[in-house]
Amino acid sequence: MRLVLTLIAGAGAGNALPCAAARVAGVIGAAGPDWLAPGVACDLVFDGGAPSAEAAARVAIDAAPIDCLVQPVAGRCKQVLVADMESTIIENEMLDELADFVGLRAEVAEVTRRAMNGELDFAAALAARVALLKGLPVSVLDEAYSKVREMPGAGALVATMRAAGAETALVSGGFGVFAEKVAARLGFARVVCNHLDLAGGQISGTVAAPLVTAEAKRRTLTEIAAARGVALADTLAVGDGANDLPMLLAAGLGIAFRAKPSVAAAARWRIDHADLTALLYAQGYRHEEILTPR
Repeated sequence: MRLVLTLIAGAGAGNALPCAAARVAGVIGAAGPDWLAPGVACDLVFDGGAPSAEAAARVAIDAAPIDCLVQPVAGRCKQVLVADMESTIIENEMLDELADFVGLRAEVAEVTRRAMNGELDFAAALAARVALLKGLPVSVLDEAYSKVREMPGAGALVATMRAAGAETALVSGGFGVFAEKVAARLGFARVVCNHLDLAGGQISGTVAAPLVTAEAKRRTLTEIAAARGVALADTLAVGDGANDLPMLLAAGLGIAFRAKPSVAAAARWRIDHADLTALLYAQGYRHEEILTPR
């Protein structure tokens, strides 16, 4: 089988990438690099075993902040994108932002970290954190949204894949008051998310049923693929937390993005250093094909 190994430089690694690419090419028996973006990303096409080639490449890269993905050459450009929101499409965890208003950010952030690493039950951890918000005025939701920071490359990822005809969906265990705005801002065609209960101008401290769980995220991926008439092999999923792992494992290309340790260890592909444009380079897009969002 013809395989492609894609190397993508993280911040500050552009100067190291050409030498790293030459070393990796020699180790895996590939021809010289095909540069998708000079000094940023390149492909190395070869014949051989994916796990052994990737392991050898990581040794050759050593400690440089360069990401490495190995996959078949055929079918690498995907027709469906399903993305997690918090700590993936945006840099924030919005429950942590809301916890600022009750002076409990550090405590809530630790629960968030443990839940996303799979150490705590997702539903129970969500209920416990949301209960702390009971009685806050709904005005804090707009204030929290004003702090949203898009993950670098998020707009380019969505715009480029939509222009190529891909279906795009934002799936989040977070809340519609944020997810729906983020989806509209970035151009996602669909959004699936949880919803905070609100009453009398205040946050009620509960979440409306049914919850968007790990299984709901995986099911969204499979349903979109079925509706589009494409195989799961033609789908791309990205996320960082334990509740993303089932959809990452189900997707044709499931990428753990700057993920929690347990997720990074379990996922087949990972991006630890580069921004979200790495997902475009992983599909073989070239720099000149990547759209700058409006």
